[in-house]
Amino acid sequence: MKLLTGNDLPTGDVIWWTGNGWSRHVEDSGDVGANGEPIARAEEGARRVTGAYVIDATETADGPRPAHIKDRIRALGPTVRPDLTLKPTDPAAGSWVI
Repeated sequence: MKLLTGNDLPTGDVIWWTGNGWSRHVEDSGDVGANGEPIARAEEGARRVTGAYVIDATETADGPRPAHIKDRIRALGPTVRPDLTLKPTDPAAGSWVI
C-alpha cells in the first residue's frame, strides 16, 4: 500500500491524505496507489500542504503502518517533551550566556 504524507502549510504539522482531504492521524489515511504523486502536486499547488511525498506502508488491524522507521516516528507526532529541554541560561546544564 502507498500513503501520501506531508506537512500542513499553516502549522507545519505532519498530515496524511485520507482520500478526501488531510488528517493528523495516520490511522485515517488511505491507499493512494499510483495516484500519490499527482495528488501531492495538486495539493501543493493548492497550498494546502508542503513537502508532500508517497511512502510504502502495510495494512494492519490498527490501520496503516508506515514501512520505514522514519515515517513511523513522524506518524507518532511530536517527540520533543518541553519538560526535558535544557534551559538556555541554566549554568548547571553547561549553557553559556553571551
